Amino acid sequence: MKKATPYLLLFILVIVAIVIRNCTGKNNISSNKEVTIKQRGLNRNPANINYTKHALCRMDCRKIDKREVEYILKNGKINYNKSDLKGADCNKKYAVEGISQDNQKLRIIFAPCNNEVTVVTCIDLNTDWECNCEGD
Repeated sequence: MKKATPYLLLFILVIVAIVIRNCTGKNNISSNKEVTIKQRGLNRNPANINYTKHALCRMDCRKIDKREVEYILKNGKINYNKSDLKGADCNKKYAVEGISQDNQKLRIIFAPCNNEVTVVTCIDLNTDWECNCEGD
């Protein structure tokens, strides 16, 4: 029984070290990286959503309201083939697609910058609506 005591003591020390390491967060190597990654890309919960005049015109003629835009931003899927992700973070444009609550298949172009997102344009992928937004 005496020979097992040093091994038992070593085992307990290892367990205590693991618990302390996990509680202090030092084992979470990616915590700082996650903050950086969340600041980049498309912010699905921005502090502010801005709308270009062009986007507001397209929304009006395509019967898309701000509630639907917010829904697509939060729940839509990024179409990387239609997105423009070159350049600085504030120059990127994300094409986000999804089905709105009134069953429109939408593609909305979002341009994130810092803690804001600008809606650039809105497209109904199933219906070719008549719009006159060329001067925007």
